[in-house]
Amino acid sequence: MRKRAAALCGAALVMAGTFTAVPAGANAPSTAHSVHTAELAWKNCATEKYPTLQCASLEVPLDHRRPGGRHITLALSRVPHTAETYQGPLLVNPGGPGGSGLRLAGFVASALPKEVAAQYDVIGFDPRGVGQSEPALDCKPGHFGPVRPDTLPSTPALEKANLDRARSFAAACGEKYGHLLPYVNTPSAVRDLDAIRQALGAEKINYFGYSYGTYLGAVYARFFPERVRRLALDSVVDPTDVWYEANLNQDVAFDDRHRAFLAWVAEHDATYRLGTDPERVEAEWYAMRSSLAKKPAGGTVGASELEDTFIPGGYYNGYWPDLAEAFAAYVNDKDPEPLVDVYEDVGAADASGDNTYSIYTSVQCQDADWPRDWRQWREDNWAVHEKAPFMAWNNAWYNAPCAFWPADSSRPVNIANGELPPVLLFQSTGDAATPYQGAVTVHHLLARSSLVVEEGGGNHGITLSGNTCLDEHLTAYLTDGTVPRGYGEADAVCEALPDPKPTASGEGHSARAGSAAAKGSTLHGLLGFRG
Repeated sequence: MRKRAAALCGAALVMAGTFTAVPAGANAPSTAHSVHTAELAWKNCATEKYPTLQCASLEVPLDHRRPGGRHITLALSRVPHTAETYQGPLLVNPGGPGGSGLRLAGFVASALPKEVAAQYDVIGFDPRGVGQSEPALDCKPGHFGPVRPDTLPSTPALEKANLDRARSFAAACGEKYGHLLPYVNTPSAVRDLDAIRQALGAEKINYFGYSYGTYLGAVYARFFPERVRRLALDSVVDPTDVWYEANLNQDVAFDDRHRAFLAWVAEHDATYRLGTDPERVEAEWYAMRSSLAKKPAGGTVGASELEDTFIPGGYYNGYWPDLAEAFAAYVNDKDPEPLVDVYEDVGAADASGDNTYSIYTSVQCQDADWPRDWRQWREDNWAVHEKAPFMAWNNAWYNAPCAFWPADSSRPVNIANGELPPVLLFQSTGDAATPYQGAVTVHHLLARSSLVVEEGGGNHGITLSGNTCLDEHLTAYLTDGTVPRGYGEADAVCEALPDPKPTASGEGHSARAGSAAAKGSTLHGLLGFRG
């Protein structure tokens, strides 16, 4: 993939159509599922970081086929436009599924060039069931509390313990939310997006989504192509393998990314003293895992929690210095405290808030069919584990409630679309969460799309993160619809940013642990892990 991307030719530029301002009360053409909504009542909800942020709520039908039935509430946020030139609403989504988008509006508005952001109402939202939307699902509080059984089912007892956890979580969701679960899925969320559009008084929306948010946006475009003005998708989900096969593919990609981290640790042996040979460093990591399976660090970080802690490093290499220092302290100094600190800052977030995980499973388990015979899961995941052991079983148990889910699943949406204006896709070649080939697939399925590739990068969520080349393409697109047009697999190629440097020595682990938490204010602190 990387060789093909590197050999691309130069690109021409294409411009999309202009925007016609929408009267305040305009609605889209009525359809069988349209919802007429009251004007939104925006109120100040500013934060120190986002001083112009506003919030509102919107009632939508639980079942869009029955608009007169039960309603639920969506939480919305907005950074309003300030320029005379108004390009309409820009809806933003951080992925997940289950990620809250309220703060993302403030982030996107502040990260874009001021003159571009000023032309949009940047709209964040908590999808149905998420965060401040009501009701917010929380199937089984404390499901990821430490210390969990070892994810590696090396004995029948360990397999049974993990299966019992998965079954109990699925059963709890059914018992608490059986009346809601059939409507917590991507098609329902897509119709919520269109209800937001109507409430905003817009004939068309602009949309910018990361990760799972790319699938949400692509499905919206499939349902309502005439209502899409601009569509930017970063770190693109492959819609042809949702979601069982996608997770098996993730396992292989995350193993590659974990080995890239271990190789980085080996490159910086002067700092970490874990060896100059990546294979030796890898052996040290798995020895640490074995040790923690027997005696959890600080009574909280066992083998499962260790995996939770290092999985975020597959999403974002900005975590690597904190992870490497905790790894080195445990191995070299027999000091578990840095590992506990980084688990609390990063790993516990990966294990997911209870609400986030409840929505993640609800959407993924119902968007597509999952095997109901555990023997297939066992066979497939042991096969993956043999070649990619880092995350295979951790991810299997993360998704295992889908084998026992108490609501019916549906078929994935075919997002193929020839009716859209130019669409802009962004993808790094080494992305583990949404592997590169998925973006190529979507590029082929969306007839007028352009693909911008970050060559040699491995992060998930790559725009508005410091890569000027990528951000220039996003800015041009949001300014006037300009997209690159090339003649190969990708339309434009940007060089990846360099990997981070080790943290300066002498800071002490307590100060360094805070650096991981501080990343919560960056894009990667806002994106939903696992998809």
